Amino acid sequence: MSALVVPLARDLVLLPLFDAPDSGQVADWSSRGPVALVDAEHFGGTGSQRTQVRDQGRSVLKPLVREEDDPVPDVSPISQSLWWLGGVTGEHHDEFEAVGLGRHRDTADWVTSAG
Repeated sequence: MSALVVPLARDLVLLPLFDAPDSGQVADWSSRGPVALVDAEHFGGTGSQRTQVRDQGRSVLKPLVREEDDPVPDVSPISQSLWWLGGVTGEHHDEFEAVGLGRHRDTADWVTSAG
């Protein structure tokens, strides 16, 4: 489990993880406030996204999945999670860009930037 916290815009933070957290850990985190579990795999502009938001141990945004071959939705699953957490777009293209998630392409780069 990662102990690194990366500040993002809109008073959000990213906790880069290499392995999925267990449900007990997620329940503990979400007891302190809303938590978005996010996973993305992209290459050349296409890819998949998986996300869910939990707060006080319960699901407040059901698990959302977009696979690589699915039609492109008006709002991506990750942007929906970020919107729920307060990551409004402002002058940016979407919530993903607004909070600064486009800075790095993989988890290892986020870990390096946090240190």
